[in-house]
This record gives sequence, C-alpha cells and structure tokens, in this order.
Amino acid sequence: MHRMNKELSVAVQLARQAGQAVMDVYATDFAVSSKGKNDPVTEADRQGNDLIVKGLTEAFPLDTVVAEESPPPDGIPASGRVWYVDPLDGTKDFIARNGEFSVMIGLAVNGEAQLGVVYQPEGDVLYAGAVGSEAWMERRGIRTPLVIKKQDAGRPLTLTVSRSHRHPMVEKIGRALDVGNEIPSGSVGLKIGLIARGEADVYLEPGPYTKLWDSCGPEAILRAAGGAFTTILGQPLVYGKRLSPRASVQDQLANTHGLLASNGFCHARVVHALRPVVEELGLTPRDV
Repeated sequence: MHRMNKELSVAVQLARQAGQAVMDVYATDFAVSSKGKNDPVTEADRQGNDLIVKGLTEAFPLDTVVAEESPPPDGIPASGRVWYVDPLDGTKDFIARNGEFSVMIGLAVNGEAQLGVVYQPEGDVLYAGAVGSEAWMERRGIRTPLVIKKQDAGRPLTLTVSRSHRHPMVEKIGRALDVGNEIPSGSVGLKIGLIARGEADVYLEPGPYTKLWDSCGPEAILRAAGGAFTTILGQPLVYGKRLSPRASVQDQLANTHGLLASNGFCHARVVHALRPVVEELGLTPRDV
C-alpha cells in the first residue's frame, strides 16, 4: 500500500463529490460573475471549492489548504503539507458548455508536488497519481494504468493547446518545436491527461498566467506516469516560494516562469528549442 493511500482516497472522493455539485449547477441556467479582467466565476466554482476545502480540513486538520475560491492565506508555506485546490478548472469551458472542465486537487510536500487528482465530470473521467508510486485513469468505473511509453526521438510532436485562450507566441513555438499536430483542450488537467494517455507529447504555457493550483495536481499525475513537468526554463516548479517580504500572496501563487509538461522523452529537446522564445520573453534562469 502506498504511504499516501488515505490522501488519494480522500482526494478522489472529494473530487467526485465536487464534480457532482458542479454538474448540478451545469444543468441550470446559472449566472456568471467576474473576479477581475477575463476571470469569470460561477456558483459551481464556489460550491465545489467549499465542499473540497471542508473535506480536506476535516480529514487532515494539520495540513494547509490553498484554494482558488477561498480567501488567500497570509503566506504559502515552503515546507510541510499543502493542498492546492482548483474546484473548476476551465470555467470558460464550463460557461461554453463544451464539457472540457475539471476538478483538480493536488498535494505538495516540502515544496514538491506529490499527489494529484483531476476529475472531468462530463464523461466521468478521473486521473490520479502519486509520485514514486503509480498513476491511473478511471472512466465509468474501469481503471487503466497510466505509463508513458518511450517515443521515437526526433519525430514531429503533438502539442495540446488551450481552447479558450491562445498565447500569441504559440505559432512561433510550434515552428520551433516542429509540431506536427495540435489538440485543443480546456482544463490544464485534461491536457495533462492527454499526455499521460500518450495522445499528446507537449503542453506549455509561456506566460505567468497560471497559479499553483493549476499545476500541482496535474504535475503529480504526469510525473507518476513517467512524464516531466517544469517551468519553460526546464527548472522544477516550487510550491511555497521564498520571496521578498514585499511580494504579494498572488506573486507567491503565480507560476511566473510558465509551465512545460511533456512525455519526458522529448523534454530536453523542447527546453532547448524554446530558448529563443524564452529570450524574447525576457526570462533567464537568474530570474528565478
């Protein structure tokens, strides 16, 4: 039995419960409000958030819980156990009613993603994994192991890209990477699922637009399946950053150097190909 068997069991149960709450709202003529520019929120976000936070707090009272729709904490611990919750990743896809949204729960230990659950209520697809143990996909009650198979080196890559917001540098990135095919998808977690299933090779977000709750769960699942997940500089993501005293909590939560996820076998190749893009964005390893 894996040392985090209880954590996985609780996270899976809460993700499914939150998914049902989300679908109950999905079936109604729900209202949409805004948290800020280009940042919509619905009652489904709030209900899923409250359910998961309550469940994690009851099950693991000594752990810290950081959730998208909860008041931000005073600071993000760089050590210990911290849960990162995105109760509805892909809110724009939820509003568009295309089904490409998910519930995401991740656990970081001492600053590293260790456990993740991503649940797509539409179609009843669940991804789960724990680093150092295993990853799996469960669709309508049938569980399948997720183990990324070695790919042929040098072949054209399949890139999974956002359906609702396309970074202006994606075309340039596609040329740099020799992309042979693109698969649009909604939630970050669902894009990572495509890679873990072997249907895509790479996902990347060059900008600082994602938060730690967007990456923690998906990273743990992909790494457990044998993939790689870093910044676009190829450096590890850190959950609980030591920033200057003047840094805001939002700065601590942001993936300021983007996201790069892959099947692992092409990761070094992609990092190398991205160097001109990284330079154009004005990012260097010294920025970290």
